[in-house]
Amino acid sequence: MNISEIKQKIDSIDFKKLYCCKDGEEKKYIQRFERLLDAFSKTFEKDGDIRLFSAPGRTEIGGNHTDHQHGAIVAGSLNLDVIAAVRPNGENVIRIKSEGFPMDTVTLDSLEPDSLEYGKSSGLIRGIAACFAKKDYKLSGFDAYTTSNVLKGSGMSSSAAFEILVAVIMNSLFAGEELSSMEIAKMGQYAENVYFGKPCGLLDQAACASGGIVAIDFADNQNPKAQKLNFDFAETNYALCIIDSGADHESLTGEYAAITLEMRAVAEYFGKEFLNDVSPEDFYKNLADVRKTLNNDRALLRAIHYFNDTQRAKDEAKALKNGDFDKFLKIVSESGRSSYMYLQNVYVPKDTKNQAVSLALALCDKLLCGRGAFRVHGGGFAGTIQAFVPYDMLESFKNGIESVFGDGMCHILSIRSVGGVEIKL
Repeated sequence: MNISEIKQKIDSIDFKKLYCCKDGEEKKYIQRFERLLDAFSKTFEKDGDIRLFSAPGRTEIGGNHTDHQHGAIVAGSLNLDVIAAVRPNGENVIRIKSEGFPMDTVTLDSLEPDSLEYGKSSGLIRGIAACFAKKDYKLSGFDAYTTSNVLKGSGMSSSAAFEILVAVIMNSLFAGEELSSMEIAKMGQYAENVYFGKPCGLLDQAACASGGIVAIDFADNQNPKAQKLNFDFAETNYALCIIDSGADHESLTGEYAAITLEMRAVAEYFGKEFLNDVSPEDFYKNLADVRKTLNNDRALLRAIHYFNDTQRAKDEAKALKNGDFDKFLKIVSESGRSSYMYLQNVYVPKDTKNQAVSLALALCDKLLCGRGAFRVHGGGFAGTIQAFVPYDMLESFKNGIESVFGDGMCHILSIRSVGGVEIKL
């Protein structure tokens, strides 16, 4: 289908399903796709056989810093996404131009990892192509233009959304859509680990690929159990708000790494690599000796958070599965308190003047007056928090947050039901 034909049919896209929009709000999404097509045409000066794709950002709902210890999480796909217009080019090269960034060009005759591509999107593209090649799918080149409204540095996983987008494109072009969402997620994780040079778990990619709300148990990390929860968030009369504290993630790598290292130190005391292989009963039975051996009380507190929060994630999934949203909110609040008290990832201890995440949490506490729920979102220390806000409080809540943190810092979002997908007209 050429660009003109697609534009004539864009209004047939189910925007309510993709973006949870209300009647009358479709126009801005139609215009977004029209701009995408125009940008593709201008960039590649080609037409015909154009296809459209989308992959959402994600939000961590339950299980804060549990995935890297092979625990459980709950996550959801957001109604923010990265979209692409794609056309096979008949060559042996993939070209992807992302709005605001230089063109990425990857030749398919060389799919080995290249350290020069660490930290670059070309490495992600090459890594995902390598995954398809290893499965003996016949690859060929394509041109793509992408644009994204997934907020960077917000815990919404813009990089994972891009990975899933690329994998969904290849799944459609080369594999007849044979691969499952979890297989696609694993490809994204592999590309990020091996070709991008960044160690990461599977949480982000699995949530972006699956769509809706998904519960994942990483006990068997090679084959995590993922369950898509049949829960309609739109029926709750609550809004999902992601609040940007304005704090910067730069120079916090050591703080994030310390959480993993300290949790693993506790696991190693018991001869295990990950906390999920340690029973809470053994931990508490030996707590005095663990404390004496490690000489690090924070490591013990972080282990306590892990044991409780991985169980909370399972309980959240059960509550949603049973349609008990009030219980879900209660557990979210418990998780938030645990992150603050035990995990201690809301501020950097040595930087007492900059505690934006803590201040945002305190403001949520005041504005919600005991209703809804709120918690630190993602890695912590800086960045964002998450709040579930009753519709009748939404306007005053947003105004209250933005009066302190600035206009546009409270993002009102929804959980969308579909993950990475080709948009078929």
